[in-house]
Order: sequence, then structure tokens, then C-alpha cells
Amino acid sequence: MRAVKTSLFDLYKIGVGPSSSHTMGPMIAAREFVARLGREGRLARLARIQVELYGSLALTGIGHGSDRAVILGLQGEEPSTVDPASMAQKLAAVRESKKIPLSGGCAIGFSEDRDLLFRRGEMYPPGAKGRHPNGLRFSACDAQGAILFRETYFSVGGGSIVRDGESGDRQSAAGPAPRPVPYPFGSAAELLEMAARDGLAIWELMLRNECALGNRDGNEVSQGILRIWETMRQCVARGIAAEGILPGGLNVRRRAPGLARRLRERAAAGAASLERQDPLAPLDWVSVYAMAVNEENAAGGRVVTAPTNGAAGLIPAVAHYYCHCVPGVDEAGLLRFFLTSAAIGILYKENASISGAEVGCQGEVGVACSMAAAGLAAALRATNAQIEHAAEIGMEHNLGMTCDPIGGLVQIPCIERNAMGAVKAVHACRMAMDETEGHKVSLDQVIRTMYETGMDMQSRYKETALAGLALNVIEC
Repeated sequence: MRAVKTSLFDLYKIGVGPSSSHTMGPMIAAREFVARLGREGRLARLARIQVELYGSLALTGIGHGSDRAVILGLQGEEPSTVDPASMAQKLAAVRESKKIPLSGGCAIGFSEDRDLLFRRGEMYPPGAKGRHPNGLRFSACDAQGAILFRETYFSVGGGSIVRDGESGDRQSAAGPAPRPVPYPFGSAAELLEMAARDGLAIWELMLRNECALGNRDGNEVSQGILRIWETMRQCVARGIAAEGILPGGLNVRRRAPGLARRLRERAAAGAASLERQDPLAPLDWVSVYAMAVNEENAAGGRVVTAPTNGAAGLIPAVAHYYCHCVPGVDEAGLLRFFLTSAAIGILYKENASISGAEVGCQGEVGVACSMAAAGLAAALRATNAQIEHAAEIGMEHNLGMTCDPIGGLVQIPCIERNAMGAVKAVHACRMAMDETEGHKVSLDQVIRTMYETGMDMQSRYKETALAGLALNVIEC
């Protein structure tokens, strides 16, 4: 059996907002750096840690919470377990005392002006072999300022990091090695061929891979997926309930609660009259679900990467659509949804990118749309060919989408963009399932096109807030 790198649980990771690459990745990298100092016995002489951020992390790191993430990561916090309600207090304590308690048990002086530097004029850390635009360099120094140890990491999207000089995307640079799986597909064509050869649906193939990859049985995989789904459901519920203004200075009002309230009022009014019933209300709810998640993300709340934080609303919105708007739904359909969507996400992660800083928003909302379309098709028991077609449509009509957040915040256009992408995923699924004569463009072709388009895109349109809406809309 050949080995693979990516699991469903690498794509769907529980964390905190507002950004998987700018918040979760730096937090993981900071925690890993201190852990490595401890493993190698370097903490005894440590007096100071300097952290330098480059490229997109430097340009939009403040708006994306990278400063907060680094400080929390140095303290040993990690995205999956940190309490969002406690973060402000921990940050305030560091900033007031000018000391940071490291995860290794000691405390060192820490001044953001001196020790947390945003290198906005440099794209990559000096001497780094990697070329992803989300670079962090950590330097451990003694009391005299001499460098004891230095390490560079890249936050490559979806909360995954890679140490400089290493290849592959994993959540931790010290993470487990790839495991052999029975179906190591490297392309959509291989995925379809393997499934056809053994008479499997895509979700069945993925389940067998996940069992091998995590050394667990099918029930354990299913329970892990249902935990992810429950976290998504809780996020939607919090987003629909929470009123107010999002942090960051743009004064963006949370809209999901008001939209949900108006939809309920319309439904109650239309219940007594067929003429007043709105046939498009289910799609309005899709928008509400997506916006609720991304408003929670923008507020720094608990979310699930799907496959990133910036695109975290699409998958839960379409899964809610399946649960609430499709007759005869069951838990098995949800499992088909997540397993199949993960297979599509793996193709993008391993053959292209899911990082807005690398390929623009087509790598975030575009990939999530493709995953959601395929997942919904699988939940509705589409054929493997129809699932591949749905995924292809989902990306084809997101090609070239830029990442140009106003003020460097994951708010405008990100929140509405998730709603639009979720609705588009539903339509992509329906179009694919209604097609009987095949399609001209393959999923492999559209994935390759997406990556090439991202490489051709100017860096100022890739999460740097140097062009597009970020430049042409006045912040107020």
C-alpha cells in the first residue's frame, strides 16, 4: 500500500477565528517552536524570543489576529483547545506585565515592539528555502542577545504549517509520518478509477482510507465526523443568536440574527396562504447559515476549518440545507457528505492550494464550494461521476477570485462571499445531477487551472490588502 499525507481530519480541524492561515497556523508554529526548545534542552539559557512575520502575515496579520495567535501559542495554547472567552484576558496579562509564561514552564520578558515584528517590506524570511507567502521566523536569544536557535515556518493554509526546508502540509511540523492506505489516489481520475474497479462509492473508499490513516475502525471515524458536525451546528446556533458589531474597527454589524428573524416571520405569515409562501426561502436559509458561521469566525469564536477559516461557512451551510430542506435525511447521509467532500478537498490540498495568500480566494471559497457541491451530491446518492461533475462546476465558476479583505479583516467581502459560495454549491450539485451526457471539463483540469491562475495572480490580490476592495473602499 502506498502512503498519503492528508486526512479528513486535517481538512476539518476545530479551531478559532478569524483565520486558519493567519491565526491558527501561527499559534501552532509558536507552540511548536517552544516545544522544540524544551525537547532540545535550550530553555535554561533562554531570555528572549523574537518573532518576525513576512509576506501576507506581515501585511494583514494584525487584522487577522496573528499577533494574538503568536502570543497565545508561545504560552502553549493550541487552536483546538484554547478557550475563546479566555484569550483576551491572557493577552492583556502579557501586555501589562511585559512577560510571557512559556509552555515549557518558565517566563521571559516580552515586548511586542521589540519581539513581535511585522516585516511588511519583505516577502520571505531571509535565507528561507520555502516560498509560501506566510512566513514566520522565530529566534531564541540568551541574556546577552546572542541567538541560541532560529527556526522558520510557513503557514500553508487550513491551519497547517511546514518547517522551512521540509515538504508536505501537516498540522504540526513534528506531526506523524504519512501512513499507507488502500486507495492512495493522486488525482480525480485515479479516485474514480479505483472506486469503479472495486465497486465503491467515493465515500466508501474514503472511509477505508481514513480507517487505515488513523489506525481506527469505521465507528471511530464516524464519531469523529459527528463531533465535527456538532461543533459546526453549535457555531451556526451561536452566530444566529449573537447580535452586535464585529471587532476590528470596520463597524460591521452582525446580520445573521436579523435575517433569520425575518425569514421566520415570513414563514409564519406564509403558512396561512399558499400565495405568500416563498419558494426560495431554503436558499435564504443557506445564506443565513453561512453568514452566521463567518460572523462567529470574524469575532474570533470557535469554528471548524472547512477547509479554511475564511471559507468556514460553506460546508456547514450546505450540510444544514441537506438536514432541513431534503426529505428523508439521516446520519448516514451526513457521513457520506463529509467523507466525499474531504476526498475532493484532498485533491485540492495535495495538487494545488487551499491558501488565499498563495492562490487567492478561489483556493478558499472556491475549494469549499467544490467540496460542498460534491458532498451534497453524495448525500443525495449521486453517482461517482455526478459527484466529480458537481465538484468541477463548483470550482469552474470561482476561478480567478481574488482575496482582498478590507482593512485586513475577515469580514468584507468574506462573510457575504461564503453565503454566495454556499448557494452556488447547491446549484452546482443540482446541475450535475440533472446532467445525463457528461461534461467537457474534468475536475483534474479545473484544479490545475485554479493553481496556474493563482500563480499568475499578482500578490497584491492575494490576502495582502494592497489592491481590489481593500484599496478602493475607504475604511470607516
